[in-house]
Amino acid sequence: MKIYLTAIVRAKEVYRDEVAAVLQNMVLHTRQEEACELYSLHQGIEDKNLFTFYEIWKSKEGLDAHNQQPYIKAFGELAEEKLQERPVVLLTDLI
Repeated sequence: MKIYLTAIVRAKEVYRDEVAAVLQNMVLHTRQEEACELYSLHQGIEDKNLFTFYEIWKSKEGLDAHNQQPYIKAFGELAEEKLQERPVVLLTDLI
């Protein structure tokens, strides 16, 4: 079963460019993963500290494997210090 995921990330303003670079690196690598069907990153128009991912995964197993990748773990390491809050992750199904 496919997984549809939306993730909302809010960077602290002082770290916005650094967070954006890490997120863009995640996009570069993630799009090469076999289980990834869509992985797009957007930045807020009015709030430049707001980043949103829209993702489609072939399976839960593929998403689980993605979450173990070093570039995803690198993002997790900066999250506490450089984000305004914990990322919001919404797992959904197509209806």
